[in-house]
Amino acid sequence: MQDAQDELLIARARAWQAEDPDPETAQELGRLIESGDLEALADRFSGTLQFGTAGLRGEIGAGPMRMNRSVVIRAAAGLAAYLKDQGHEGGLVVIGYDARYKSADFARDTAAVMTGAGLRAAVLPRPLPTPVLAYSIRHLGAVAGVEVTASHNPPRDNGYKVYMGDGSQIVSPVDAGIAERIAAVGTLDTVPRPADGWLQLDEEVLEAYLARTDRVLSPGSPRTVRTVYTAMHGVGKDVLAAAFARAGFPAPALVAEQAEPDPAFPTVSFPNPEEPGAMDLAFEAARAVVPDIVIANDPDADRCAVAVPDDSSEGGWRMLRGDEVGALLAAHLVHKGARGTFAESIVSSSLLGRIAEAAGLPYEETLTGFKWIARVEGLRFGYEEALGYCVDPEGVRDKDGITAALLVAELASELKEQGRTLTDLLDDLAMEHGLHATDQLSVRVSDLSVIADAMRTLRAQPPAELAGLRVTSAEDLTRGTETLPPTDGLRYYLEGDYKARVIVRPSGTEPKLKCYLEVVVPVADASGLASARSRAADVLAAIKKDLAAAAGI
Repeated sequence: MQDAQDELLIARARAWQAEDPDPETAQELGRLIESGDLEALADRFSGTLQFGTAGLRGEIGAGPMRMNRSVVIRAAAGLAAYLKDQGHEGGLVVIGYDARYKSADFARDTAAVMTGAGLRAAVLPRPLPTPVLAYSIRHLGAVAGVEVTASHNPPRDNGYKVYMGDGSQIVSPVDAGIAERIAAVGTLDTVPRPADGWLQLDEEVLEAYLARTDRVLSPGSPRTVRTVYTAMHGVGKDVLAAAFARAGFPAPALVAEQAEPDPAFPTVSFPNPEEPGAMDLAFEAARAVVPDIVIANDPDADRCAVAVPDDSSEGGWRMLRGDEVGALLAAHLVHKGARGTFAESIVSSSLLGRIAEAAGLPYEETLTGFKWIARVEGLRFGYEEALGYCVDPEGVRDKDGITAALLVAELASELKEQGRTLTDLLDDLAMEHGLHATDQLSVRVSDLSVIADAMRTLRAQPPAELAGLRVTSAEDLTRGTETLPPTDGLRYYLEGDYKARVIVRPSGTEPKLKCYLEVVVPVADASGLASARSRAADVLAAIKKDLAAAAGI
C-alpha cells in the first residue's frame, strides 16, 4: 500500500513539473524526484495553499503547497473568472508588487492571465508600497487590484493580496467565491497567457498618490522634525523621501544598510520593526545623528513604526507600541478638528474608544485586519496595534505607512515647537483617560498543530483566573457577538480595578499564536505615572505567565 502511495506522490510531482512554467521550481521538483526525497515531496503536495481573506501567503518553492508561478497563475485565473461572473468583463485590474523574490514574475503572470481572460490589466511601474496599489484602484477606476507581497514575513515567503473596486481588501463571501473559481481551473495549458497586451503604468499614478499625501497635513503646520528612517530593505525609501520633500520636512537621515530593496533582508532575522533586533541599526544611526524621532516602514511600507528618545532604555531609544502611535495620531486628529468615525480592531487598545468618546466622535470595533476596519461607515481614522494606520480613508482604504509617517512627523513638529515630545503627549493621555498598557504573548511555531492544540485546550478548560484576577467573562468568538461576525478567537475580561482584557487568536498571515493583553491603571496626576507603569508591567507579566501555562505553550 505504501509503495502505491509513494508512486502516486511521484506521479503527481512529475505531472506538476511537466507544466511548471518556471525552470527554477521545475528543477527543484526534478532534484527531489531523482533523490527520492519523499518527505519533501509530501510536504509540497500535502494539499493546496488555501485562498482566503488574506489572499495567498506562503514559502516560495515548487508544488501546490508553496508560492510559485503555477499557483499564482491558477489564482489569477480564478480571480478573472470571478470578476467576469460579477459582470466585469473588460474591466481593469491594477497589479502592484514589492521587491521580494519572484514578485515581478507573479505580477507579470497575473497581467497575462487577466489579459488572456478578456480583462484589461495595468501594472505599476516598478516595485512600490502596497498603499500606492490600494490608492491606484479607485484612482484608475479599476474593478479589482492585486498586490504581490508578503509584507513583513520571512525572506523566503511571498503572497498575493486581492482588493475589489472599492479599494478595500476582500472579505467573505468574496474570498470563497474566488476560491471556488480557483479550484475549477484545469491544467495550465487551458489558461490563456499572452506575452503582452497589458498596460505598463508610468509615474503618473505615483505622482497622483504623492499629491494626495499632502492632504493629511494642515496648511501652515510646522515641518521641523528631524528623523532617522529605515525602509527595512523594502520599497518605502523613495516614496517616503518624496512625500517628506513635498511636505517640506527635513530629509530623513537614512539607515544606509537597510535603505535599498533586498529580498534577502540580510541585516534582520525577520523584516518586521516589531521583531527583536530589527531596529538595532536604526537606533545605532540615531545615536550618531541625534534626531527627534526614528521612523521605520516594513518591507511593503504599509506599516509605520516610531521610536523616541528614552534615557531609561538600553541604547537611549524606545520603540513605541502600535497602540501608543494609534492613540497619538487619534489625539492629533481630534486636535485638528477631525470628524467621522474612529475605528480599530478588537485586539487594539481600548484607549481609542476613550479618546473618541471624549471628543464626541463615533467609535467602532471590528475584527482583526484592515479589510474590516476600512469598511467602517464614515471612517475618519482606523488603526491596528500591529503598526497599521489608515489616516486618509478617502485616498487609501487600507493601512498606509507613508501617510502615517507624515502625520507622525507633523505631530512631532508641533510638539517640538512647544518644547514638548511625543512622550509628553502620551503622559497627558494617561492622566486624562488612565494608563492603557498593552503587551503581547506571541509564539511562532513550525508545527501548526501546536496552535490548534492551544486553542482547543483553552476552549476545553478556560482559565478561571489570570495574575490572581478572576476571569469574569470568557467569550468564544467563533460564535460571533452582537457587533462582530464569527472569528477564530477567545476573549477574556478580568475583575478588579485594572479593567484587564485578553484576546487569543491564531495569526492570519504567519505561523503564530498571538495573545493580546491590556490593563488600564488609573492615574491621578503626573506624580503617579511611574508607579502606574510599574504596576501595569507587573500585572501584564503575570497575565502573560499564567496564560502561557493555561494554553500549554
